[in-house]
Amino acid sequence: MKRAALAALATLAVLALLLVLAWHLSPWPRTLLIRSAFEAEANRTAQAMWRHAPAGVQAQRDLAYDPSDADARLDLYRPATAEPGEALPVVVWFHGGAFISGRRADVAPYLHILAAEGYATVAVGYSLAPRARYPTPLLQANTALGWLHDHAAELGLDMDRIVLAGDSAGAQLAAQMALLATDPAYAQRVGVVPRIRADQLRATVLACGALDLSLVDLDGDGAGSAFMRTVTWAYSGRRDFRRVPGFDLMSVAEHVGPGFPPTFITAGNADPLLPHSLSMQARLLDAGVEVDGLFFPPDHTPALPHEYQFNLDSDEGRLALERIQAFLGRRIAPAGRGPDAAEPSDHSRDTGPR
Repeated sequence: MKRAALAALATLAVLALLLVLAWHLSPWPRTLLIRSAFEAEANRTAQAMWRHAPAGVQAQRDLAYDPSDADARLDLYRPATAEPGEALPVVVWFHGGAFISGRRADVAPYLHILAAEGYATVAVGYSLAPRARYPTPLLQANTALGWLHDHAAELGLDMDRIVLAGDSAGAQLAAQMALLATDPAYAQRVGVVPRIRADQLRATVLACGALDLSLVDLDGDGAGSAFMRTVTWAYSGRRDFRRVPGFDLMSVAEHVGPGFPPTFITAGNADPLLPHSLSMQARLLDAGVEVDGLFFPPDHTPALPHEYQFNLDSDEGRLALERIQAFLGRRIAPAGRGPDAAEPSDHSRDTGPR
């Protein structure tokens, strides 16, 4: 009995040691903890959004944009009032989740709402870190856009009127794809041949994005720095992403220029990534790019967290949706409406923090 107890204790000690080693030698344990928390919150948020999603939207789910890749799936939403095959302007949305979590279903109700306005909306799925590292999701995003272009006629897509959109990590993907499509020199540096042309891309919508790596503090003691260490380790494959050749190119704010498309950008006043959006806005304005920014005073109450725009039970979430709808109406006129159908309100002309 004593020998068995000692053997059990020894086994537990070895397991504990292995767990400690795994915690310090791999991003996987921390990633799985974060993923679990993020997925639970994303599910709650999506369920709440569904209460605001209208009827009259048709969905095609699990369309394979790369049959050789199990993660390469997308969902397409169209208004039921559209004629079969009618070419609708397209909003392609990349979900968030810090590159380590997230699903197409997280943004499904939001895309239902936008589709009801007369757009074809697309939720693109991509592989998650640490299993998939940069630039895999970017390459998948490019492949998805190429597949949509090749199947535009059968799907009813007007691929000459595209808006790339995303939230959090998805905003980074949308912004980087937009930069690839509009800056040939940058695309050559990244080593990606974009599957869409600059003239097809009318705008971007960037919500709460991770857009400026120069703002990431890997050396701090707080929870924010610990979180960024885990995420960037998982996505880059190294503890210090600054030592990974080419990883700096995903810092879109540091590379944008005058060719970048008109952009709607927003973040909450209590969002840890708010400085990224403010940096992106400032650099776009410096480059002469049209920007429609929705921000809030630092003392705004209630404090608006990361992904505030998906809380459609709040005034601020509804405002963000209205502003996005108005922006889309100006950039890609939805079915049955002219380009002047959605004139901006006074506040939607603002480009700076409010």
